[in-house]
Amino acid sequence: MKSTLILSCLLMTACQLAPDNDDASEPLITEPPVAFENTYNAENTYRQTVKSFPHIEIASRELPDGVSEKTNITYVQYGRRALQLDLYRPEAEAHGPRPAIVLVHGGGWRSGYRENLTPLAQALAKRGIVSANISYRLAPEAPFPAAIHDVKAAIRWLRKNADRYGVDPERIAVGGTSAGGQIASLTGITAGDPYFDPQAEHSSVSSDVQAIVNIDGLSDFTSEEARKYEDDPSKDPSSAGSWFGGRYAEQTERWHRGSPIYYVHEQMPPIFFLNSAIERFGVGRDEMIEKMEPLGIPYRVEKIENTPHTFWLFDPWLEPTADYVAETLEAFWQ
Repeated sequence: MKSTLILSCLLMTACQLAPDNDDASEPLITEPPVAFENTYNAENTYRQTVKSFPHIEIASRELPDGVSEKTNITYVQYGRRALQLDLYRPEAEAHGPRPAIVLVHGGGWRSGYRENLTPLAQALAKRGIVSANISYRLAPEAPFPAAIHDVKAAIRWLRKNADRYGVDPERIAVGGTSAGGQIASLTGITAGDPYFDPQAEHSSVSSDVQAIVNIDGLSDFTSEEARKYEDDPSKDPSSAGSWFGGRYAEQTERWHRGSPIYYVHEQMPPIFFLNSAIERFGVGRDEMIEKMEPLGIPYRVEKIENTPHTFWLFDPWLEPTADYVAETLEAFWQ
């Protein structure tokens, strides 16, 4: 009974379960408290991708010169369940606070590790951007919209600690890859919505961002083209179905609420879409831009030709990806 209560509370964003003996020394739970298969990493992806792209190499996670690293920082707790991030900062002296980005890994909403984006976080730090590479609750642990709650908590943590880490609180972006790109878009575009940010009621620190970076993430789950892949009846459940708690016909409202395209508004931050050569991962992008243009929302779209979906994990594409992101954020914030 007690274990059931603990797990139920871990799945509820606002639940804070205190230990029965109030012993603050009890260890934190930094891994998902439920067992599930999680095989999405650069090494496994390489074994599949190299068959079609034999020239690729896994991007190095070795800490580059000029970048400092601080790992395993807890940014939010739900009871004893602790979510952590790794922080990468430029070592060079700055004339003022630096821009920052919160990075959200992909993995179909139900798998993946923050270490998948360590090379990108380091590359952005080399370009002067403080990068927070986060873990968040995946679908087997907590369904939609828990991941959005977590990312907003990470943004709030970074802004709260801006002075400590030399971050400009008025230049914080959120970005992600694949499922993380969709999560980043939804996080950035839903500022002020209590459904996606219940913690706002108890905090004076904003979770708003000043830019969004969506790298090969969907913008619309509800379109026929998206559902052809994300609601495939041969998959039981599909990745999206696992996150939303059911197929489109069963959880239509959640599929709708999880689609960034439905939240376009005139106060939304600028957004950068960076896409692979695989068109299906850009579903909803052009339709979203059609809604943004009359409102004057700044945006940029780039495609890296002849690339697999997971191009950011590999050389020769890591450095161009970091260049695109850094130069776009600089342009947005001029």
